[in-house]
Amino acid sequence: MTTDAKYKIKDLLQAYCKGFESQTKASKSLNDVSSATISQILNNKWELVADRMWLNIGKQVGFEISLWNHVPTYNYKLIKDLLADAKIKSRVHAITGGAGWGKDTAARDFFNENPEVYLINCWDFNRRYFLAELLRKMGKNTNGSIPDLVERVVSEINRTQKPLIILNEADKLSDQVLYFFITIYNLCEDKCGIVMLATNNLDDRLIRGVERQKRGYPEIFSRLGSRFIKIRRPSKTDITAICSANGVTDALQISEIFNSCDGDLRRAKKLIQNKSATAKTTNTEPLVLELVG
Repeated sequence: MTTDAKYKIKDLLQAYCKGFESQTKASKSLNDVSSATISQILNNKWELVADRMWLNIGKQVGFEISLWNHVPTYNYKLIKDLLADAKIKSRVHAITGGAGWGKDTAARDFFNENPEVYLINCWDFNRRYFLAELLRKMGKNTNGSIPDLVERVVSEINRTQKPLIILNEADKLSDQVLYFFITIYNLCEDKCGIVMLATNNLDDRLIRGVERQKRGYPEIFSRLGSRFIKIRRPSKTDITAICSANGVTDALQISEIFNSCDGDLRRAKKLIQNKSATAKTTNTEPLVLELVG
């Protein structure tokens, strides 16, 4: 772990802590990180902080060891605008689009740049785990019954200035937790922004549920404003900008990447890195052996 990387992690950690009332609450929101460790890092007392702890903290606060240059694509800017709208106005949005269209990056960056934002990467967990994960992000105690956890969540939201809950990959949520969204919405309406980010599977699932009058689904859809905000497939302008920012400027190569990536920015990144690696290999000076005799 280089000194430069440690300074970058320190800056990210400092910004992260600003979203909480104290370093103690910030430490509770991080996995395996004590308040004492945070103090050591922020006060430049790094002798006792192991590299694996630096990596653990860095991963959780958004540090990336990467030479990749991010570009604000159309979707990136739109999603961040919608997240800001939901936070400032305590609104609820459901934003959907294809895998690899830039949802994760926009959500992560907005989380890193703004206080009182609780980003949850969803999977098929139950209500208790969902509430515990939300409380952990808030830096709160996660013990107790489900009613206790709900009361703790609502209490924290009521005392927080413009909070925002981001449910990333919300299409992975079980029906049990989706039903629970109704409860959270009802208790926190006009006090907290909530944004669901998901693939188009969420659209299909909820719309089918509404058409079949499946229990809870009409209520969920209504609380989402009875619509999904659809982001668009990354355009050639987006791909061109990403290519140029990362060293690929040849028009033919850019066209090849655009045609091959199928709108998936993760795929585009891999193709761009392959082109860059090939270019570096090709441009390497040949080894010349001079025979003396």
